[in-house]
Amino acid sequence: MKHRHALVLWLSLLLCLASGAAAQTPAEDPIAQHLFPPDLIMKYGSEISLDERQRGAVKDAVQKAQAKFVDAQWDLQEESQKLVRLLQARPVDETAVLAEADKVMALEREIKRTQLSLLVRLKNLLTETQQARLTELRRSAS
Repeated sequence: MKHRHALVLWLSLLLCLASGAAAQTPAEDPIAQHLFPPDLIMKYGSEISLDERQRGAVKDAVQKAQAKFVDAQWDLQEESQKLVRLLQARPVDETAVLAEADKVMALEREIKRTQLSLLVRLKNLLTETQQARLTELRRSAS
């Protein structure tokens, strides 16, 4: 039960990190100030004159990214469980732990890369005018 709880905490932390660019305010993250998370785009869709083609493209991009997230999260859960088991050994095999940690971190990187790719794709769907208006709206909301 302890291991399951630790894994849930680990995955929760990872999910927070994976969505970090979207979750942080622009003042906190110099990268995020140049990107627009899907919920922000959809929240202000009317205000930025998002057309139906763009709305559909946002939805499609998010669905594709979510599919990748689900696969990566399942893999991450499996590799994290392996890491937990390795850390329970007495003595701990440092080489094995570091090799498994590399696998876990590679999956974390993949999740973050997928998140960044989604955010870039979404930005590219918006016109310069829409981006400027969305930046304005985000600033006024904070």
